[in-house]
Amino acid sequence: MSAASATIENVYIVLGAADRGEVVATTVRDDDLTGDASKRTGSPRPSHTEVVEQSELAAFVAAHEGGGSACPVSDRAPRWVWDSTARWYPQLLSAGVRVERCVDLALSRTIVRASELTAATEYARAPDDPAWHALRAEATLTAQESGAAGHSSPTAQTLFDFEPDGQPLEPLATRDPVAEFFAQQAAIAAATEPNRIRLLLAAESAGALVAAELRFAGLPWRAEMHDRLLTELLGPRAPQGARPATMERLATSIRDALGAPTLNPDSQAELLKTLRRAGLQVTSTRAWELRELEHPVIAPLLEYKKLARLLSANGWTWMEQWIVGGRLHADYVPGGVVTGRWATNGGGAMQLPKQIRGAVVADPGWKLVVADAAQLEPRVLAGLAADHAMATAGRDRDLYDGIVSSGAVDTRPHAKVAMLGAMYGSTTGDSARLAPRLAKAYPRAIALVEQAARAGERGEVVTSRLGRSSPRPGAAWRLSQTRATEPGATPADERAARSRARDWGRFTRNFVVQASAAEWALCWMAELRRRLASISVGAAEAGAVPPPFAYSPHLAFFLHDEVIVHAPAAVAEQVAEEVRAAAASAGRLLFGDFPVEFPLSVAVVDSYADAK
Repeated sequence: MSAASATIENVYIVLGAADRGEVVATTVRDDDLTGDASKRTGSPRPSHTEVVEQSELAAFVAAHEGGGSACPVSDRAPRWVWDSTARWYPQLLSAGVRVERCVDLALSRTIVRASELTAATEYARAPDDPAWHALRAEATLTAQESGAAGHSSPTAQTLFDFEPDGQPLEPLATRDPVAEFFAQQAAIAAATEPNRIRLLLAAESAGALVAAELRFAGLPWRAEMHDRLLTELLGPRAPQGARPATMERLATSIRDALGAPTLNPDSQAELLKTLRRAGLQVTSTRAWELRELEHPVIAPLLEYKKLARLLSANGWTWMEQWIVGGRLHADYVPGGVVTGRWATNGGGAMQLPKQIRGAVVADPGWKLVVADAAQLEPRVLAGLAADHAMATAGRDRDLYDGIVSSGAVDTRPHAKVAMLGAMYGSTTGDSARLAPRLAKAYPRAIALVEQAARAGERGEVVTSRLGRSSPRPGAAWRLSQTRATEPGATPADERAARSRARDWGRFTRNFVVQASAAEWALCWMAELRRRLASISVGAAEAGAVPPPFAYSPHLAFFLHDEVIVHAPAAVAEQVAEEVRAAAASAGRLLFGDFPVEFPLSVAVVDSYADAK
């Protein structure tokens, strides 16, 4: 390496699919990105371009990741730029190659085009490109559909599609990643607060790497333990179409209590009709509504519903479909929700019930390091609003206990319900009654969510800590507001408009908090991933995961404010400390020196069931 090249701060290598299964690798340096970004209309000439055979891609990436004399462009690993991490990274992991950093153009495009920080740029104002829109929309739509329509089978994600005879098809879409990268960089440079959105895009892209690694490594899972837990709860597995014994006994109790010998408790319409015929005034069969009633049918019905949910969502069929090679390979979708929260493309990783967590067991010689952040969203709200009183309430203790100690409310349950009501816009019950007391104790925090709610009611956009902006309300919302102000508008029109406005206000009220909390979680995982990569394991027993994680601690599970690291036993306690340090670092990245704490509950265990 020459002295001149050693001083280069960043090197990007943009990967694009070419014909015949080849990959075009374009090197871009910081110098290529300088200039008047606001006036740039085209791509400056890149530093270097070469064509790599797909079969040689893993070796090509590994050589550049090595840095030093092994790397032809920089002393440090480059940032890999590609249209979608989910398309490129799995094949590298399968070859045992891990990358340090990337730029996910599809994820970044979604943020930059929608953010208020870049709204004035030519990039944000330009018509959407169908090729890029389809790439992102397909992943998000699939994730949303899977949550409502059951689980889809896990499938391999590859860069190129193949016909049955093994011949490569054309690249998936006509997208120019180099032009897109330069266009995004120009928009970021012209943003009102470039550093905010740069951090968000770096965290989002790091999250995409984490998601691919989570799927590749998987969560260790004992199928025989899962079967035992299901049998203890449900009874032995029944033939197709029949209920397990425990559920059948409960179904009989339900029929007897309602005097309906032919009732099918799985039919919501039939069950609701039968409950009403028995004199129970219910509007649905939801558990929270049933718990308010007194009747002999309530106890067996609630238990039946709980077990039916378990059987449907995580029963034997789910186990056979999703547990492969002793692992749950969850297909995460980063940014699958508009707030930036993750979704899953089937598999139900976002809702693993406590009844089956005993099946999550570390490999021999390994441990699970389980960590979750306490009261994440209220603490994020304290940081967003710079509310010192609320930050003080959560210092060195449970935040809700601190709220009680401040005298704002009298009990911890009241503190929790009041805070959740403030963040989610509850207008009834204890949360509404306690709202004035909470506003008096923490005026800055409550004012922030109230202002976000009012903005939503006016149809305006709100923005997270790092720059993710909420969508605008749709055509039906706008039509209702217009209709309510027209001559001849009826009282019903006005009520409908107010109702829609309040609903959207509740969404924006929570958006600013939930989106910022999602950013904290991304920064936490990105920093933890970096720290885990630097841990020297030494002699360790190989886990069931192939390279690059066979001997190394690695993230194995994520759920909003909770992570599980699968670690060799010898370094498990060190990993626990790094988990805590990464959380503190995430807080500083988002809120600087503002004194809001993000304490964690951390447990080093053999089984996930032992962590709570």
